[in-house]
Amino acid sequence: MEKQGTVENQLAHTIDQTEYDSRYDRTAKKLLANKQILAQIMKGCVNEYSDCTVDDIVEKYIEGTPEVGSVGVHVDDTNRPKKSTDVIKGSNNEDSTLTEGTLFYDVRFDAIAPKSADSAEQEEVIRLIINVEAQTKFKPGYPLTKRAIYYCSRMISAQHGPIFTKSEYGKIRKVYSIWICTQPSDGFENTLTRYSIKPEQLIGEAQEETENYDLMSVVMICLGKPGTENHKGILKFMEVLLSSTRSGSEKKKILEEEFGVAMSEELEREVLEVCNLSQGVRAEGREEGRQEGRIEGIGIGEIRMLVQLVREGDLPLERAAAKAKMTVEQFKETMENTPLQAV
Repeated sequence: MEKQGTVENQLAHTIDQTEYDSRYDRTAKKLLANKQILAQIMKGCVNEYSDCTVDDIVEKYIEGTPEVGSVGVHVDDTNRPKKSTDVIKGSNNEDSTLTEGTLFYDVRFDAIAPKSADSAEQEEVIRLIINVEAQTKFKPGYPLTKRAIYYCSRMISAQHGPIFTKSEYGKIRKVYSIWICTQPSDGFENTLTRYSIKPEQLIGEAQEETENYDLMSVVMICLGKPGTENHKGILKFMEVLLSSTRSGSEKKKILEEEFGVAMSEELEREVLEVCNLSQGVRAEGREEGRQEGRIEGIGIGEIRMLVQLVREGDLPLERAAAKAKMTVEQFKETMENTPLQAV
């Protein structure tokens, strides 16, 4: 019976962990799809927007509402005509084939290139397709850069049909795949790297127009700890946004004062929830729990998760108490002693 109880506890922990991971993934994607956040990323990583203000990017250049991993679209109808609605969906967030299975994009959307946004001729407007991914494992068993290049390739090939047909290759839109790596390997911390297609004149000096070959770019945003020379700009912005150690009030202060982010109630809530649900918080909580002799098998970070789930109505109080190995009264007392900003 003891062995069976251990197995059941391990299974329950695995289920709980999966619930946390799934919720963190959904919340992180939603946060990254916020136009203010995307505008900061675009300004810091995409050449076309480097001279634009964040406000202009939000108001003029991001088309509609970016799609977050919620709608599945097969390869054959990627970028299918959108329904008549006030909310414009992004290109799509999933490609699939019979042999490859399903591939989901975290965030994917269309954008207008600034240099032609005010053109009177509709056909002269240059549009981009941009994909943003959040990645915790920097070495998941394969080169992450190759996966990013694959994503770019899929976004280009998926344009056949909805954007161009037959020999209309001139209509192909440039694509960006931007990866935010929260736990990069040593040597990659606090680095920003772009991979793109560039000409190499082997014989002669023929000059092709840039827009005819500059069709894909991969950008790797590798975060790191504060205090280094490179910890600034988009690197600092993303570190603050996704940090599991900074308090909600500290994040809000930096994002507002240093980066001009208007913290709406919804955005502030999402920033705080990502902080609370991050894998870093859970790992730190488990370690703190072991060090302080907390309840066996439950760390501070996980207790905070349970408190938040109960407060938001996503988990019954009795079940949360059972998971925390507390009585209902003990868990109520824990909730009363847990500050809102610490959850």
